[in-house]
Amino acid sequence: MSANKHSQLQVGISNRQIFRIALPISLAILIPQLNFIINNIFLGHYNGDTYALAVAGITGVYYLIFAAIGYGLNNGLQALIARRAGENRPEEIGKLFTQGVLIGLLVAVAGIIITWVLTPAIFSLIIHDPAVQEKAVSFLRIRIWGLPFLYIYQLRNALLVGTNQSRYLVAGTLAETLANVGLDYLLIFGHWGLPELGFNGAAIASVIAEFVGMFVIFLVIRWKGISQRFGLFKDMRWNKENSALIFSMSAPLMFQHAISIISWQFFFLLTEHHGDMALKVSNVMRNIFGVFGCVTWAFAATTNAMVSNVIGQNKKDQVVPLIIRIVRLSSGWALIACTLLNIFPETFLSIFGQGEVFIQAALPSLRVVTAAMILMSFSIILLSAVTGTGNTKITFLIELFAIIMYSSYVYLVNEYFFLPIHIGWMSEWLYWLCLFVPSLWYIRSGRWKAKVF
Repeated sequence: MSANKHSQLQVGISNRQIFRIALPISLAILIPQLNFIINNIFLGHYNGDTYALAVAGITGVYYLIFAAIGYGLNNGLQALIARRAGENRPEEIGKLFTQGVLIGLLVAVAGIIITWVLTPAIFSLIIHDPAVQEKAVSFLRIRIWGLPFLYIYQLRNALLVGTNQSRYLVAGTLAETLANVGLDYLLIFGHWGLPELGFNGAAIASVIAEFVGMFVIFLVIRWKGISQRFGLFKDMRWNKENSALIFSMSAPLMFQHAISIISWQFFFLLTEHHGDMALKVSNVMRNIFGVFGCVTWAFAATTNAMVSNVIGQNKKDQVVPLIIRIVRLSSGWALIACTLLNIFPETFLSIFGQGEVFIQAALPSLRVVTAAMILMSFSIILLSAVTGTGNTKITFLIELFAIIMYSSYVYLVNEYFFLPIHIGWMSEWLYWLCLFVPSLWYIRSGRWKAKVF
């Protein structure tokens, strides 16, 4: 392989380089989040099921648990690939990617079994309303079949971001969104001679859309010669050494992201005890985090990849200046987005078609959530920097500490004292601060400089 191709795998720390990686990632993150919000807009306007928008909050967060596990595997693999790219070892990238796919498929099978066998029993113990419970279980038993497609899609993203080719993410995410919007319209409402499936129609649409996204990104990787360049899938046998390396890097992140979203599921299950309106408001708040936080999450993924790549180049002195640059960009975006949301809240909330009573009920929570998004804009960058240094065990411990604090607050506020739902959403303030402080301490301590993998 030529020196020019080698050099393309290494990154600098300029703002241009940051944006070059982050902008395609933000679009790749935004489009699936738009899928969620489009599902909810359609369900909010679907008159055949008054429970749909409320139940979508529970089912959406449940699926996010497994998506987050895949995201943890993705982040660990991305850090490994970025490190090998920084070290100019492209021959190792394909081997790591193939083992990551095998691991992802095994995890997906486990997720499907859990959803079909264990989840109905768990929901029956926690969800008070039998109608909500039945709809949630029926939806998830369809939705979970998209998990293998989602995991392979996420891991292809890790390959593209880790090798400084994030611009190719756009094709797959665009195809997935177009498929999801079209199928939502057809299957929820029953247009063009198709059956009116309502809430479950959204589940079928999402599964098909995830397959389309995975297939399109597969075609792009083949067309651009990326498969040949890195020798993807040349050897599909289980490789103990590479699998152990991926597990050691990804397992803490998989647990970290899983418990993070499980705590969110805990929040939504307790919110169900507050009634239908509280669930609807909380579901919309989740959409706000997803849509307007996508740029922040893109900067976080960029931080992970760039920190690992720069360390792979043996330029550890550039890590802290890089983090500072990304924090400024991320926080600047969050301030702009949150200012707009607070100036025009009714404009955003009205698109869900729930009327003036819903808008007034949601306003206090929206104020709280936008403040939390500003905290998230710098906290997640610091945490992702810790991941990029390779010490994912530290990342897991930081997350575990934050989750314990978060869950304790949620139980006391939402269940024990039964305070208004916007007070419950203040748990996000606590959560992001609990991530920020230890992450900042670890980066400033310099202990990460001794980590080798």
